[in-house]
Amino acid sequence: MTAVASGAGLTGDRRSGQSVLVGAAGPGGPARSADVDQSGVPQVLNSGEPVLTGPAGEVVTLVDGSTFCLSDGAGDVIPGTAQGLFVRDARVLSRWELRLDGHRPQPLTVRAPDAYAARFVLRRPPLPGLADSTLLLVRERLVGEGLRETIMVRNLGAEATTCVLTLFAEADFADLFTVKEGRGTGGGAEIVVTGHEMQLTSRGDAGRRLRITASADPLVTPGCLSWRIVISAKGQWSTEVVMEPMAAGRWIAPGFRRGEHLDSSAAARKLRAWRQASTGVEVTDPALAAVLERTEIDLGALQIPDPHTGRPFVAAGAPWFMTLFGRDSLLTAWMVLPLDLTLAIGTLQTLAAAQGRTVNPVTEEEPGRILHELRRGPDSDRALGGSYYYGSVDATPLFVMLTAEAWRWGADETTVRQLLPAVDAALDWLDRYGDRDGDGFVEYQRATDRGLANQGWKDSFDAITFADGTPARTPMALCEVQGYAYAAWLARAELAEAFHDPERAARCRERARRLREAFAERFWLPDRGWYALALDGAKRPVDALASNSAHALWTGIALDEHAAVLIERLADPSMDSGYGLRTLSAGMAAFNPMSYHNGSVWPHDTAIAVAGLLRYAHLPGAIELAHRLAVGLIDAAATFGGRLPELFCGFGRDEFTPPVPYPTSCSPQAWAAAAPLLLVRAALGLDPHVPRRTVRLAPHLPAQWGRLTLSDLRLGPATVRITAAGDQAEVTGMPVGWTTDGPGSAPEPATGRTSGPGSTTRWPAGAEPGGAPPVPTARDAAAPAEPGGPDALADRGR
Repeated sequence: MTAVASGAGLTGDRRSGQSVLVGAAGPGGPARSADVDQSGVPQVLNSGEPVLTGPAGEVVTLVDGSTFCLSDGAGDVIPGTAQGLFVRDARVLSRWELRLDGHRPQPLTVRAPDAYAARFVLRRPPLPGLADSTLLLVRERLVGEGLRETIMVRNLGAEATTCVLTLFAEADFADLFTVKEGRGTGGGAEIVVTGHEMQLTSRGDAGRRLRITASADPLVTPGCLSWRIVISAKGQWSTEVVMEPMAAGRWIAPGFRRGEHLDSSAAARKLRAWRQASTGVEVTDPALAAVLERTEIDLGALQIPDPHTGRPFVAAGAPWFMTLFGRDSLLTAWMVLPLDLTLAIGTLQTLAAAQGRTVNPVTEEEPGRILHELRRGPDSDRALGGSYYYGSVDATPLFVMLTAEAWRWGADETTVRQLLPAVDAALDWLDRYGDRDGDGFVEYQRATDRGLANQGWKDSFDAITFADGTPARTPMALCEVQGYAYAAWLARAELAEAFHDPERAARCRERARRLREAFAERFWLPDRGWYALALDGAKRPVDALASNSAHALWTGIALDEHAAVLIERLADPSMDSGYGLRTLSAGMAAFNPMSYHNGSVWPHDTAIAVAGLLRYAHLPGAIELAHRLAVGLIDAAATFGGRLPELFCGFGRDEFTPPVPYPTSCSPQAWAAAAPLLLVRAALGLDPHVPRRTVRLAPHLPAQWGRLTLSDLRLGPATVRITAAGDQAEVTGMPVGWTTDGPGSAPEPATGRTSGPGSTTRWPAGAEPGGAPPVPTARDAAAPAEPGGPDALADRGR
């Protein structure tokens, strides 16, 4: 993908997106369950009170795959903080400080145009009695299965100068979550120096090491590299430092070579290849262009190849979640479909290979269950009995949903057929383990005191409360999870029809129909006008108004009569912050705009709400609210340098402008980075069905976005171009026999527009026959599907 701004208006402060000094890139939230047992062993890997990585606005995060580095604005890694170089869930460098003549250089600026590289510009402090400095330092850093740093010192003075440059290095080899939760450090390192090489070895695991080498003949002593430098007038000096880690007794090949240009590194080549293979995006609005550019860079950096198969999946986010997370990876892959189908396929195949096969209460593995997270750090086995943890209630239905969606976007039949056993095992899990009491709803309750107490996407311990603030008790049936289960049953029905299994299709549609009816009866709160956040262990509706209700729009489980009222509630200022949808209404007792899940704004959550609203675009107020949320979110992104963080505080726009950062928000974070792509897809109303050779559009672009074009959009064998503005759209390059459909028309060749070679199709939104989506039949069992939602099965089922 290449995201560029076109047309006028390219100047102004909304254009930022190339120079990135991220804010405090800290832990993923204050309470992904903070429980610790009496022995001090964490009850779950991502538990515990987090620590800040440094002062807000002074932490730089670099990331490539499973490698990331946190430093301050001068490039230093400060001991005693959560900063460091992390490789495969372990901190292999806990101190990396530069001194010039014993002084800490003063930072001038830092630029990180790519997620994996940064340039730090510093100066030596002026000598006593002088106002200016004559020594400039530049640190150019690159990460990728290790770290390479080129340090240049320039003498800007008219006379030669002599100085001493010193680098201090330490490694504690601490587990990622030991660092995240501030639970001390690892066991430290033994340091051996051989010539110009320093090797640091973990005291607790000889198979974990870090080798540091440097050019320009340093004097190397344990924990220190130093150079005595003589620089001529107007001259310069440089050295290159390389750090190579070892894990499990094997040296890891770095993603770079000594002396090579940054553009030749593995990280740069990977990003370049992904951009060339992805859809191109051109937009008039410079703010949206900057966000999409940052989206592309961050998603490229967060991709990790499966070590066994090479299949790509996306890590959840830096700094603390640089690994496979079921829910995060699935939703991100869904959002990225307009750019790249292969990420969805790789994610599905990787998760299928790790699908639960037995019952293990410690890891919460169960047959058919999709994992929550994969860890490779030193403490993984101690914390959870293994590297795999399955405590997620929503990853399993999301897996089924994405399989069918990948099929619609052009995944080949062989790949989808190979995934069907995992799909069916996942649905069996919904029946046998997800619905333990047989009431038709999917619930969760952790099996031991070590797992996550809350197992939906809002997984902090205090995330699920009643309107009066009372915590809800498990087992819990979350609102949005019922929608995911509903969409999963419909997804399997469509796949069954595609592969000539009408009996299974009928059974799955009937399951979806019954679930939708039960959901409407048990979750809808007519006196409130929204869906219950959950049903608690006593089957009482948890009556808080939360963003979870908007997910019911996205999946189509909401009845029209309920959706119409819900849209009014979501549009209220208590939910709409002006920069996005709050996770919890300001009218609820537990509301706190500075909390992790109780009033903050999560970009991916807002994007799902926008997609859900445009699925119900035929209802009053839906389009208006969708536009307001989408534009507000892009405005927020502009204030974060074009990069949407994991979350930000939910203060109202009328109270604080720009939005207030959440100090420990992950950045970059996968589904936050992907959220703008879901906004674009939803606004275009883009809903392809490659097996049926159909592209469905229902454009509703905000006026602020102007014109938007997707070029080289690959849909199976077809490569098309879509241009849209407002409610107008044009599709070019449709192959012979393909059809385009507008809102409300069934995607069948008889009712759509059949294209000839290289043909162009235009229409305004709503111009197709039956402009309002059709009323679903009992066989459809679905709300009318507007694109951007999980499926269009209401139309496709006929």
